[in-house]
Amino acid sequence: MIRKAALLAMLSAALLAPTMAAAPSLAASRPLSTTARQTVSLSIGSITPSVAKNLTDVITFSGTVRNDTGTPLTNVYVRLRYQAQPFTDRATLAAYQGDQNTATLPYNVSSTSAMIIPSIPAGGQARWQFTATPVQLGYRTFGAYPVAVEVAPNAGAALVAQRTYLTYAPPTNPKPPRVKVAVVLPVIDQPHRAVDGPVFVDDKLAGSLGDGGRLTDLATIAQSAPASTTWVVDPALLDDVDAMSRAYRVKSRGGEQPKPASAAAKNWLTAMRTSLAASPLVATPYADPDVTALAHQGLDTQPKRAIELGAAKAQTLLGRGAKTNINWPAAGLLDPDALDLLSVSGVDTVLLDPANLPPQQPLTTTPDAAAKLDSVNGPVTALTADAELSRIFEPASGASSVLSTQRFVAETALISAEPGQTAQRTLVIAPSRRWNPNPALVSSLLKTAGRLPWLQLVPLDSVKPGKASVPRAGLSYTNQNRKDELGRKYLAPVKDTWHQAQLTALVKVEKTESAFDAAVLRLTSSAWRTSTRAGRAVTKLVGDAVKSTTDKIQITSAPRTLAGSNGVVPISVKNSLSTPIQLFIDVKSDNPDLLQVDFPQDEPLPIGGGQSGTVQVRMTATVNGDATVTVQLLTADRQPYGKPQRLTIRTTGYTGIALVIVGAALTVMLAAVVTRLLRRRSQRRHERAAKSRESETV
Repeated sequence: MIRKAALLAMLSAALLAPTMAAAPSLAASRPLSTTARQTVSLSIGSITPSVAKNLTDVITFSGTVRNDTGTPLTNVYVRLRYQAQPFTDRATLAAYQGDQNTATLPYNVSSTSAMIIPSIPAGGQARWQFTATPVQLGYRTFGAYPVAVEVAPNAGAALVAQRTYLTYAPPTNPKPPRVKVAVVLPVIDQPHRAVDGPVFVDDKLAGSLGDGGRLTDLATIAQSAPASTTWVVDPALLDDVDAMSRAYRVKSRGGEQPKPASAAAKNWLTAMRTSLAASPLVATPYADPDVTALAHQGLDTQPKRAIELGAAKAQTLLGRGAKTNINWPAAGLLDPDALDLLSVSGVDTVLLDPANLPPQQPLTTTPDAAAKLDSVNGPVTALTADAELSRIFEPASGASSVLSTQRFVAETALISAEPGQTAQRTLVIAPSRRWNPNPALVSSLLKTAGRLPWLQLVPLDSVKPGKASVPRAGLSYTNQNRKDELGRKYLAPVKDTWHQAQLTALVKVEKTESAFDAAVLRLTSSAWRTSTRAGRAVTKLVGDAVKSTTDKIQITSAPRTLAGSNGVVPISVKNSLSTPIQLFIDVKSDNPDLLQVDFPQDEPLPIGGGQSGTVQVRMTATVNGDATVTVQLLTADRQPYGKPQRLTIRTTGYTGIALVIVGAALTVMLAAVVTRLLRRRSQRRHERAAKSRESETV
């Protein structure tokens, strides 16, 4: 008896005691230790078919039991527990899934759907398999039913259990309307370059494109996804991968590390180009900008430019057009300001998180995905993703593909059977935008969705508000949502860099977009929300590159000389760019009382690439010496270009006052000379008269 009591207290060791086979009720009366629950694991490897359609369909369950208790297990029972009543709604299904208490498992224990594993060695595992039919489980009507597989010692209480679902779908007449389902899969990353070119700020993209990498998995899914699947692709990611398909360099502390052209990058682009050739395709604005932050911080022109650039890059790199009128904002959240900004940029459809656009009244059924929102530019279609179905496409790490598929089947079956639904509804499934997918699971879910009789897969752009739409409460945007945005402190230097970058284009003779548009748009990426330090480092790199370009147009700064009180002074501008430019030059005297400037410039000064240009500026000095002027270069629309520069003007001639003084002095001197000459002439005349008188006397 002492030995038996000790074994019972140890719980997991109780499974090993031969005497326990004769006393199952005693084993069941003892609570199981936490350690035992953690060291015996159960997995369900398959449930086929996933949907039973007839009462006599044979449903096969199989899987494994693993023993990590450290000691062998004997007489291990694996059996099915079930309930003959289906779930009434999605809420009861969610509650069942969240309940991990083995005491609340379905109360029916199947005697026919069970097996005994004689022994499982320590550290080993054993396979199990059994079958059941809907008639054995008591199913009579369409619905999703709770089932569980449990592991029990000697037919006692469950040691560990796995909850799942069975869906029974007998033929019905008339058939209910199918629920439309639009599946949206994102291909979005973070920027990996600062400016255009072969220099990367990190080498993370190489890992994503390697075996088992995130982007590799997405390409695998794309190769087998149904043609109705809508793909949302960030063209900036395509741009980075394309740059990586040639020799590139990665910034490091010691400088730049050279890398050879990536064959994986080239192959990935080819695979995506082929796989998405006929699929519905949406291009995010270039670099997936944080639109709400841009709207709140006054960067109103960037979204439209990002949309234009995104469309052009998608066309170039995928060889086909992509829709840009659909926008999926960061975290699926917008406020009215951001909605207005998108609408004036050409967006007429937005994909949102359901919390961002809740129904006016609480609902007990699943609402249609589509609704209408008013914007400054007219009505906008708002599509809300189903949160639970979207999570199934992106389960927690290590989640079972089989159980996720069974959950998906059960959830959609319940939606299709919800009472009071007369009009056809649409669901949208959209996993998180920078997800790390499980290719096997996603492919299984897509394949399953395509063959379920109550679902119809459709492209996202076909989803429109209809009779099934429910009134919505309007956009809900919380203070926490606002805090999650890129803030003013981050975006202020981005805004300044954008302005300076635009000036580099405005001075060119040939009017084109700024060469830095893509670079600055990368700085606005929503990816920097969770990595602002990295975003600031990239911002500095772009800012330095813009300044370097701006500094290639310079005023030559040697002192100028004004010969005389007035005249012209040449001011030269050096263009070190390879392209011709034209600009205005604004010259102002720092002290108009000493030096006045008269320089009306009606036409811009043209300067060829690698050349200098000179203007003649008329100036008038009132004193002799040095004076300063401030010279500011201006773009064609008279915006300041670069920093103003002070030049020294040296005057060497007489001023007007000095000339008066000199003139007066000359007059006095002339008068003195004339007087002296007259005096000398008179003196000579007197001398000649005196000599004449003397000679007469003699």
